[in-house]
Amino acid sequence: MNHYETVFILNPVLSETQIKETVEKYEDFLVSRGAKMVSKEDWGLKKLAYPIQNKKSGFYHLFEFTVPGEVINPLEVEFRRDERFMRYLTVKLDKHAIAWAEKRRNRNKQKA
Repeated sequence: MNHYETVFILNPVLSETQIKETVEKYEDFLVSRGAKMVSKEDWGLKKLAYPIQNKKSGFYHLFEFTVPGEVINPLEVEFRRDERFMRYLTVKLDKHAIAWAEKRRNRNKQKA
C-alpha cells in the first residue's frame, strides 16, 4: 500500500450540496477499492493564479490516503470524465512527505 495525496479544484459555480456530493462520491470510490482515508481537508473557495475555463476561483479539496498503486489510474480517469473538476494532482508521498503531512495535520488540529 502506497501513501498518496490528491488535491483537486472543483468548479466555483457548484452549490454546497453539489460539492459535498462530489467529495463523498470520490471518497466512496477510493474506499470501495480498498483505500484507507488518512485525512480529508476542505480548503474552501480560493482565487486561482490564472484563469481555468474562464473561471478565476475554485473550491480546493485534499485527500490523503493509502491504497495499492493500480487504483490511481482509474481514479484519475474518473476525474477527467467529471466536468465538475477543473484540475487535480495526485502525488505519491515518500517518508519525508508523510512526516510533513502529519505535522501539518497536527498544526491544523491545534488551530481548530
